[in-house]
Amino acid sequence: MSRGNEIQDQGHDHDHDHRDVFHSHAPAEKMRAAFFLTLVILMAEIIGGLLSHSLALLADAGHVLTDIAAIALSWFAIKQAEKPSNQKMTYGYHRAGILAALINGITLILITIWILWEAYGRFQRPEQVTPTWMFISAGIGLLMNLYLGFGMRKEEDINVKSAVLHMLGDAAASAGVIVGGVIIMATGWYVVDPILSVLIALLIASGAWRIVQQTVGVLMEGTPKGIDLSKVIHEIKAVSGVRDVHDVHVWSITSGKNALSCHVVLDGEMSIRDSQCILQNLEHRMVHLGIGHVTVQMEDIQHPHDNSELCATMEMAHYH
Repeated sequence: MSRGNEIQDQGHDHDHDHRDVFHSHAPAEKMRAAFFLTLVILMAEIIGGLLSHSLALLADAGHVLTDIAAIALSWFAIKQAEKPSNQKMTYGYHRAGILAALINGITLILITIWILWEAYGRFQRPEQVTPTWMFISAGIGLLMNLYLGFGMRKEEDINVKSAVLHMLGDAAASAGVIVGGVIIMATGWYVVDPILSVLIALLIASGAWRIVQQTVGVLMEGTPKGIDLSKVIHEIKAVSGVRDVHDVHVWSITSGKNALSCHVVLDGEMSIRDSQCILQNLEHRMVHLGIGHVTVQMEDIQHPHDNSELCATMEMAHYH
């Protein structure tokens, strides 16, 4: 078998088509329905919190308010991501969703600080709470959040995941408020209310921190979660005809849309057809590693380059 045929067989006749990898049906309709249903939850918890004088219920309403902002931002971001790329935005508007998630995470942290401050005041001066209204409002929030959260839990978009996290967190918080209402009714311990609000605040803070970490990682173009860079490099070097690889970069355009660029040093002299077969083989291997957009600069051994697999500096190569 000739060298060209050997390389061609390894290419598996893989078609070069980024559209299939990058195609994503944005769940805009689900987000719209979630927005209006969450408005109902917000009104129920605000009214219930004011009538019952429950800080825990108002804290949960504050979380729901951020849910509405998150869903609205996500809805907007999803619609923006549907816009095609252009000369000013060559990757399209996918990062709009990441920015929306970052704003959402920061807002949640600020809400957490407010809840903790209010809880501090309640610990010093506990207020009488009416459990009946806590049950009604928290019950509405529990049922609707479970319905929304479980209905969208399988979506991959980071903003939908963010919204689902809020909804399931709200469901847990609503369940806690109901339990707290039972304790208050049975014992008259009104301090249970600020204790619950602190627990809800910690729940909000935990989720917010994860969101901020993930979005900052994307914006800093860090290696995506779930991508093993050493395995990526190993797979590139395993392709017949590849002598070495350097300047490897792997990043996320947005959640679930990973990209790679690298410089590949080819073995000896080969035809354009041979190099195309190597490229197809590389693309095929990267798709199986979760990387859909692959950009490869092919070089021979005489081409000036750094031997480092990772690009340590952004300096341009010097050509003589």
